[in-house]
Amino acid sequence: MDWIADLVAAACGYLLGSISFAVVVSRLMGLADPRSYGSKNPGATNVLRSGSKLAATLTLAGDAAKGAVAVWLAKRYGAPFGVDEFGVALTGFAAFVGHLYPVFFRFRGGKGVATFLGVVLALNPWLGLAACVVWLLIAVFFRYSSLASILAAALTPLFHAFASGFDALLVALAAMSVLLVIRHKQNIANLMAGKERKIGEKAHAAPGARH
Repeated sequence: MDWIADLVAAACGYLLGSISFAVVVSRLMGLADPRSYGSKNPGATNVLRSGSKLAATLTLAGDAAKGAVAVWLAKRYGAPFGVDEFGVALTGFAAFVGHLYPVFFRFRGGKGVATFLGVVLALNPWLGLAACVVWLLIAVFFRYSSLASILAAALTPLFHAFASGFDALLVALAAMSVLLVIRHKQNIANLMAGKERKIGEKAHAAPGARH
């Protein structure tokens, strides 16, 4: 049955999304666990506080790629088994949830920005490009990574609704957007209080960080 194929694809997407590149890359490079310093968020921004730009870059690329690969695999190999448009969208959503709540790392995941962008780029490249442009513009003009992430996530489903109307992809996009905003609730509080750190602003570094 098609719904079984969709669920299997989604389960595979979740497992792929559960690979925390922040933790894996840090371990391979002999760096401190990103969940032990800074914001304690296993993501590229926090890994950068270790002092290793390479580790942060690899983390960013890995987190984006796992979302994109999950969707690509569902598109490329799922159709013969009955994975439809809904199943592909569900797989992307599951990969995103895997990043937030990774089964391999006691469900302590990141905030999902890179994985969100990777999923959206694979689902709809033009929509993904629009999300990246929004993020870049907000980041450049306001220098708040969190604000850029929140606005990019919030506007992405609106862009899709305007261009394509209501469909399975819109549901997945809206669900990811809501979860991403929720994961940034502390950042939102900091922004409102004027305490949010800007891009490039110094923060507490990781133990043993290189300067």
